Amino acid sequence: MQEQIDAVQRMQDYIHEHLCEKISLADVARASLFSPWHARRLFIAYTGLSPADYIRKLRLRESVLRLRDSDTKILDVALDLGFGSVDSYQRAFKREFGHNPKAYASNPVPLRLFTFYGTKSRYAERKTLTMSARTVFVQVVEKPARKAIIMRGVQATEYWAYCEEVGCDVWGLLTSMKSLCGEPVCMWLPKAYIKSGTSEYVQGVEVERTFAGVVPDGFDVIDLPASRYLLFQGEPFKEEDYNQAIDELREAEKKYDPAVIGYQWDESNPKIQLEPIGTRGYIELLPIK
Repeated sequence: MQEQIDAVQRMQDYIHEHLCEKISLADVARASLFSPWHARRLFIAYTGLSPADYIRKLRLRESVLRLRDSDTKILDVALDLGFGSVDSYQRAFKREFGHNPKAYASNPVPLRLFTFYGTKSRYAERKTLTMSARTVFVQVVEKPARKAIIMRGVQATEYWAYCEEVGCDVWGLLTSMKSLCGEPVCMWLPKAYIKSGTSEYVQGVEVERTFAGVVPDGFDVIDLPASRYLLFQGEPFKEEDYNQAIDELREAEKKYDPAVIGYQWDESNPKIQLEPIGTRGYIELLPIK
C-alpha cells in the first residue's frame, strides 16, 4: 500500500509543479513509475478523480484566486493555465462555479473551490510522539477588531470530526474569500461565541469590521475585538508527519508560560489554527492579555 501512496503523491507533486505547462497522462505516469493505465487507476482510487479532472479543478481554483486578487485579463489567465482558448476556459468556469469568469472578476463572490489533500498526509499513520530538539518559534502578534465569517459544526472539537459533520469542501469556499490574514482559519470558540447545539471548532475567514459583502448560505458572522496573540510556529515538516508536527507544537504550548513576557492566557478570544503546510511549519495562535 505504501508504494501506491508514494506513487500517487509523486503524481500530485508533478501536477502541482507543472500546473501552468502542458501535462499529459504519460507525463504523470512517468512520475508515478507505473504504466499510464495503472497510474491512472491508482490516482482515481486514492483521490477520487482522474488525473485530467484533478488538473482541471486545480487550474480553475488557481484562476479564481488570480481573478480575485489582480487585474489579470481573462485571456491571459486562460492561456497561462493551459485552457487553450477563452471559450474553453469560460465554459469550464461556468460548469464548475455557475458564474461567468468576467462577471466574477468584476464582483468576486464566495465560490466552492476544489480542496485537495496530499495522499501521504491523508493516509498517514499516526506516529508515536517522540519529542526532539526541534525549534518552536514564538512571537506576539496583534489582530485588529474584525468580523469572522464562520461555518459551525455540531459537536466537533477538531478538524476530522468537523469534516465528518459539515464536509471538507467548506475550506475551498473559504479560500475563495479574501481574508485579512491572507488565508482561511480554523478556530476553537470560547463559550460566548458558541450557539446552542453547535461546535466549539469552526472554520472561517477573518474580514474587515466594515465587511458588507456576500455571506454564503449556512454561515454566521461574529464580531471579534482587537486582540493580542502568541503565534507558535514549528519547523518545516514532511506532509506525512503532520500529526507529529501538531503534537510537538502543542507540547511546546503546554510548557510555555506567558507570564515570562508579562501576559496571561485570554480565554475570551478564539484559539486559531492555520492550515498545516509542511514547508512553513505548523502554526497556532493562542490569545493573551
